[in-house]
Amino acid sequence: MENSDNDRFSELPGPPISKICCIGAGYVGGPTMSVIALKCPEVQVTIVDVSKERISQWNSDKLPIYEPGLEEIVKKCRGKNLFFSTDAKKAIQEAEIIFISVNTPTKTSGNGKGRAADLKHVEGCARLIAGIATSCKIVVEKSTVPVKAAESIMQVLKANNKQGVRYSILSNPEFLAEGTAIENLINPDRVLIGGEETPEGQKAIETLCWIYNKWIPKEKILTTNTWSSELSKLAANAMLAQRISSINSLSAVCEATGADVSEVGRAIGLDSRIGSKFLQASVGFGGSCFQKDLLNLVYICEKLNLPEVAQYWQKVIDMNEYQKTRFSQKIIECLFNTVSEKRLTIFGFAFKKNTGDTRETPAITVCKNLLDEGAKLNIYDPKVEKSQIIADLTSTRVTDNPEEVKKSIEIFTDPYDAVVGTHAIVICTEWDEFIEMDYDRIYKLMIKPAYLFDGRKIVNHEELQNVGFHVITIGKKLNRPGLMRSVGSISQQ
Repeated sequence: MENSDNDRFSELPGPPISKICCIGAGYVGGPTMSVIALKCPEVQVTIVDVSKERISQWNSDKLPIYEPGLEEIVKKCRGKNLFFSTDAKKAIQEAEIIFISVNTPTKTSGNGKGRAADLKHVEGCARLIAGIATSCKIVVEKSTVPVKAAESIMQVLKANNKQGVRYSILSNPEFLAEGTAIENLINPDRVLIGGEETPEGQKAIETLCWIYNKWIPKEKILTTNTWSSELSKLAANAMLAQRISSINSLSAVCEATGADVSEVGRAIGLDSRIGSKFLQASVGFGGSCFQKDLLNLVYICEKLNLPEVAQYWQKVIDMNEYQKTRFSQKIIECLFNTVSEKRLTIFGFAFKKNTGDTRETPAITVCKNLLDEGAKLNIYDPKVEKSQIIADLTSTRVTDNPEEVKKSIEIFTDPYDAVVGTHAIVICTEWDEFIEMDYDRIYKLMIKPAYLFDGRKIVNHEELQNVGFHVITIGKKLNRPGLMRSVGSISQQ
């Protein structure tokens, strides 16, 4: 006799659970599962990945990604209740909850090229699960996906379903900021879980809540329907990116009027309706999420026949590109309108401090523009590997002459060596060490006049001017006594 619907419903996993599998050992899967293992010592957490090299790194003393606090957690849990493996079959078969945490890059070809999310890896995970699972599973979207992706996953699972095997799909988007990911996981602003408004869906939500309740208060766990959860992730990143582009647009106005964008940002940030976060002007935003999610949102709006909404969010991206190009152009203008054969120092290549991630980093655009003008670059970043910098600057999106680029760049492991005989320093990442460096020593090692372009507004400009530097920053004119004109604005004087 076949089981009734109620019998099959009872077979779906419920609390407590004993085993979790995560497909994908990247920037999201690795830290998230490590913290779950730390906070749920009674639960076995296995992270699987097709890359043998990446899994080997997770099992070594040098992890494949850098996040403050991550290494200590991995060392504490690894081999006890946290495991890294390439054996997806065993992990999927045994787990009650399976997280999908794979890359969802922007499509590079076909329909939606340059905007839509490429879900081939997510679909591949669904097919993998369907081919292996012989018991009921809760499948959790952890990857950033477009609205209705859960529906697509369920279609794949149902089309390849085995008799007696049922699935419940949840959306549990990550809200991690690289550099503070562990803190974001341990003390999150909120945890968002979306599921179907059915008994099965609610039971699945309850099961995932059981995991997070081990260390997160109930009032911080927000449950919604699946579609609201998926859209909330895109909306959150879009809103944060919009604030950055908004303050960066005002930085250009500040330079043209004599206002100081830092003072403007501080003034408007004191308004309780606005708040102070993400109002720091800079060379632009980067990272794996903001641009990708904005492009995805633009594409979704176009497909939904909402062109005005699509245009609105496209302008946030356009402003970010404008800011990076504007900064690059001012470097060239201030160096007597030519950087050909001049050697410049790039301080920082990661898209933000406390991470080695270079995806969509503004430094790539700045370096590309300078290289296109014939500059020679000395590059220093405390966490980005030499091979990664070379790969980024020799990719097809940056150059059609990679060998020439390799000849024009040199990677350094000591920042003081990187400035010897250079005309200018360009700060592209807000690493703390750049604030504390001995700029008297640096100035003596450089060609005069020595320039410093602060793309992150982190160093003491007045002190550097007293040392002898020509300082150029964003959103503020820096007047030097004795000079006939200001050299402190990115805008045309």
